[in-house]
Amino acid sequence: MSADRPKLGIIAGGGGLPVALAERCRTSGRPFHVIRLRGFADQTPDALPGETIGIAEIGKVMGSLRSHGCQAVCFAGYVKRPDLAALKPDLRGLTILPGAIAAARHGDDALMTYLVGVFEQEGFRIEGADDVDAGLTLGAGPMGRVVPTAAQALDIRRGLEVARVIGSMDIGQGAIVVDGLVLAVEAQEGTDAMLQRCAGLPQDIRGTASQRRGVLAKCPKPMQEMRIDLPTIGVSTVEGVAAAGLAGIVGETGRMLVMDRAGVVAAADRLGVFVLGVDPGSDGLPVDGALP
Repeated sequence: MSADRPKLGIIAGGGGLPVALAERCRTSGRPFHVIRLRGFADQTPDALPGETIGIAEIGKVMGSLRSHGCQAVCFAGYVKRPDLAALKPDLRGLTILPGAIAAARHGDDALMTYLVGVFEQEGFRIEGADDVDAGLTLGAGPMGRVVPTAAQALDIRRGLEVARVIGSMDIGQGAIVVDGLVLAVEAQEGTDAMLQRCAGLPQDIRGTASQRRGVLAKCPKPMQEMRIDLPTIGVSTVEGVAAAGLAGIVGETGRMLVMDRAGVVAAADRLGVFVLGVDPGSDGLPVDGALP
């Protein structure tokens, strides 16, 4: 084991990201230990090396990481903000709870930054999912055969603009724009629920399977702790975009995770949806053309 790749503790929330990171560790020969957060790690099997611990049992989490030789930690998967009054913290959890409550009043990003700081103060190196597996991040240009058209350039620009604005207000990471009209922004419900909501809107303001219009844009929040909670898409996102009649998805290169890349490409090609990566800070495509 090289000095710069110490044993990794994966603190697993919901979704498939913890499993993907565990598989990456396994294939690369990196030792790992999984902390499955009770009630959240819905897709992380018990067969992976590790244990299940309550979200407020911070002392138990750190003790487990140390006893298994973990020097680095990756927070992976989604965790909805818990009811702080209903938590059952251990002694270490009790010591950080006041700070967590104070940080939470300033938004989810402040809370996540506070928690990252707690683990760093205990000597753990924090790694982002993209540090563990750089191959998960969105690359430049289109994925698959479907390419956005010149007619979609303005929606791409508008979608990125709106996603960045709501991110600056710590509201969410995603926005849906069709013909310049903002149909939805993502808040606490998540991307899949937002897409379902959009699919229920009248067809005259959104696209259809035969005439796709509009985009889903996802960007990280400007103040976001980039090692946690990067925007993420997967096959279900592509399917949700298609069901809503949208033409495609746009995100920033290196700042969005793509789960099951082969599956995403296959679904996008099959459903006629584009998945596009643009440079961070870019406003998307030229108005007078699709891809350069």
